[in-house]
Amino acid sequence: MRLLWLYDLSSIALCLVVISFFVTICLIGLFTTRRWVQRLHKIDHSHNDIVGFYLAAITVFDAITLGLVAVGTWQTYTDAELRVDHEAAALGAIYRDASAYPEPLRSQLQQDLRDYYHQVVVVGWPLQQRGIVPNLAYIPLKRFQDHFMSFEPTTDREEIVASETYRTFNELVECRRTRLDSITENLPSPIWVIVLAGAILSIAVTWFFHTASFSMHFWLSLLYSVLIGLLIYLIVALDNPYLGRISVGADPLVRVYEQTMAPHAP
Repeated sequence: MRLLWLYDLSSIALCLVVISFFVTICLIGLFTTRRWVQRLHKIDHSHNDIVGFYLAAITVFDAITLGLVAVGTWQTYTDAELRVDHEAAALGAIYRDASAYPEPLRSQLQQDLRDYYHQVVVVGWPLQQRGIVPNLAYIPLKRFQDHFMSFEPTTDREEIVASETYRTFNELVECRRTRLDSITENLPSPIWVIVLAGAILSIAVTWFFHTASFSMHFWLSLLYSVLIGLLIYLIVALDNPYLGRISVGADPLVRVYEQTMAPHAP
């Protein structure tokens, strides 16, 4: 589900929107079906035990579904954070490796890596948060590769450094590729159909209770729909890990730049 405007909202606003959606469905159904349900019961509260049984059964199935989906989205979010951590670690390592090369190659390689950081964090990250896959970072990577491949090691030490640099460069490229591939990751439509249909059906079952106090019925149904809304909010917020305000940040890359790559870094 890619309702992109939802991800422009703050965490609190997104939570309120999702909860309001399910509360609205709950209240519309509750007031619309009230008299019809009274006629179904015929005698006051005659079928509440049956309704309770079905509500318990549906709630169990819905809770299992929501729980599994929530765990899956959290795992996807955590994996996205790990991808950024690995990319930052590879970027810092290759920058340190580049410091072992003679001038002017050293400055060229390190400047290429600074340009890569700029393209990823300053230019590309805001695009990711809008669901756009940025691809301009390949330019400084290509320049780095060209500069690196122009160097011919003449000693065993230089060959070891060159081998390690090339290995780390491949790791950086792989980390970038997996991050870009995961920008558009989200739950498949069939799963969203099951999640939403299950939530609405479980709310609908609460309409079939008949209570002497309608206020009691109202508040219990309201609280139940709020709980459903909170669970759906969690899934929505974590579904697209790089999208919107509630997303994986570039903090690991920023820290690597400040600690290793910035001009004033030690």
